[in-house]
Amino acid sequence: MVAFHTDNLTESHYSKVPVELCIAIVNWNGGPLLRRCIDSIRESPPRVSYEIVVVDNASTDDSTAWLGHENAAEPIGEPRTTLIENSENLGYGRACNQVFAQNNAALILLLNNDTEVRPGAIDSLITTLKSHEQIGACGPRILNPDGSVQVSAWRNPPSAWAILLSGLRLHKVMPASVSGELLLGKHWNHARRRKVGMLSGAAMMLKREMIDDVGGFDESFHMYAEDDEWCLRMTRAGWWLVFEPEAVVMHHGAYGATSRWTDLERSRRITDEGLRFQRLCLSRSQLATNTLANCLVVSLAYAWRKLTGRPTAEVRMKLELYAKYLKLAILGR
Repeated sequence: MVAFHTDNLTESHYSKVPVELCIAIVNWNGGPLLRRCIDSIRESPPRVSYEIVVVDNASTDDSTAWLGHENAAEPIGEPRTTLIENSENLGYGRACNQVFAQNNAALILLLNNDTEVRPGAIDSLITTLKSHEQIGACGPRILNPDGSVQVSAWRNPPSAWAILLSGLRLHKVMPASVSGELLLGKHWNHARRRKVGMLSGAAMMLKREMIDDVGGFDESFHMYAEDDEWCLRMTRAGWWLVFEPEAVVMHHGAYGATSRWTDLERSRRITDEGLRFQRLCLSRSQLATNTLANCLVVSLAYAWRKLTGRPTAEVRMKLELYAKYLKLAILGR
C-alpha cells in the first residue's frame, strides 16, 4: 500500500459542498496552457457536480496568478478552482496524492496541465468507468495538436518477446491488425474500447474505491514511470483498466519537460525510471530477460547508426543503462 502525504501545503481551500467528480491538475510553469486546460473543462463541463483542484509545484511563472480573479468573477454557485501551492516541486505522483488525501469525491479525473478536453469527453469516461464494478480506471483517446493519435495504451509489464517483436521489427511479418492488438502502444490504432495493461497518466478517470484499495502513486518516482507502477498495481489487485476511444482529449505533450531538460536528458530519465520500475516490480529473471532483449535491440541500432553515420548519443546512453540494470539483475543487487 502506498501512503498519502500532504506535507508542504501552503494553501488548501476545498469546497464544503460534496461533489461527485474532482478534476485534479498538477502544474509546474504551465503558462497559458494551464488556462486553456481549465477553460476547456468549463466550456465542456460534465453533467455531474464537480470541482477543479490545481496543485502547483512551486512554479516560477505566473501561470496560477489569474485563478483568484477568475473565481471571483464566476457567478455564485458555479464550480470554483481550488489552488494548492507547494513550496517546492514535489513531483507529479506526490502532488496527485495530495488531492487523493484531501478529497472524497467518488470519481477523480487526472489531467496534465497541457491537455484540453473535447465536448462530451468527461461524461464518456464517467459512463465507461461506471459500466462495470471491476473497472478502476478509464483513459480517453488522446490526440496531438495536429490531430494525430498520441499513444496512450500499452502492455504492462514489459516482456522480452514484445521488446524483440517490436524492436527487431518482426511484427511487420504479421497482419497489422494482429500485431496491433498484440503489442498495443505505437502499433495499435486506438480505435476500439478494450481492457489494457496501462493508461497514460496525462488523462485518466479513476474510482475513489480503487484508490482506497491500492493506494496512490509511489512517491519514489519524481517524474516518469509512476503511472507504469501504479497501473500495474491496479491490475495485480484485480482492477480493470479500460481504454475509451469515444472520449477525446488533446495533449500538447512534454510541455514542462522540454523547458527543464534537453531531449537527451529527458530520454535518459524516461529510460532510467522505466528500468527502475521493472527492477522494483518484476522478478530478477524478468528484469534480466527484458534488459537482455533491450541490449540486443539497441546494440543493433547502435551498429546501424555507426554504419550510416547517424548520431549515436541516445542509443549509446540507452545501451549503458540497459547494461547497468542487466548487471544488477544478474548479481541480485
